[in-house]
Amino acid sequence: MTDEQEVKAGQEEPARAAEETGEVPTEALAEPAAPEEGQAAPEGEGAVENDLETLCKQLEEVRAKEAEYLDGWQRARAELSNARKRFQREQQGAYANAKADMLVRLLPIIDDFERAFADLPDELSDHTWVQGIKLVKQKAQGILTQEGVKAIEAAGQEFDPLWHQAVTHEPSDEVPEGQVIAEMQKGYSMGDRVLRPSMVRVSSGPPPEPKPEEEPGQEEQAPGAEEGTESVEQES
Repeated sequence: MTDEQEVKAGQEEPARAAEETGEVPTEALAEPAAPEEGQAAPEGEGAVENDLETLCKQLEEVRAKEAEYLDGWQRARAELSNARKRFQREQQGAYANAKADMLVRLLPIIDDFERAFADLPDELSDHTWVQGIKLVKQKAQGILTQEGVKAIEAAGQEFDPLWHQAVTHEPSDEVPEGQVIAEMQKGYSMGDRVLRPSMVRVSSGPPPEPKPEEEPGQEEQAPGAEEGTESVEQES
């Protein structure tokens, strides 16, 4: 047996023994040597790095789209909420306007009732028919009260163009200037809203004092005197 055959036999014996026992030689467990500088990495590692870069880019794109979709959803939600609130305000305003219009139409009926009872003779005040009419008036006023309608105070109050409508401005010694002398038609309000302003007479203050009559002066008498002298001269 030559020397080369003895070396091969020595290398084959551990391999045979490992096969028989199932053990892996320590040389097989050793890590592969890292590539030296200037050498390209194996094709498998380069592919993995490329896949990682691609995945990172795709993740960034997905996150950007997620932020865009979230912002759009939040905007749409806010617009929907604002539209719902605006619709509710418009609906409430329309209902309030319709109710106010209906109540304004009832006010002339209340005025007619009040004028009728103001001129009612005393001997008819206890009549059954009159009591029934009074009950109808009370029901009509009850509807206004339930809806929050109140009469506007006018007599003796300061004139306010938001609540009062001036019919006349009259001089008065008893009522100060700018105050209401009397109410000609009752006004009504519902909350802060004026259904109908009160028609009133407003004081313009004390009347002006009469100016004293001026006595004729000497200048006014002079022309007459001159005329007298001229007539005397003509006679002479």
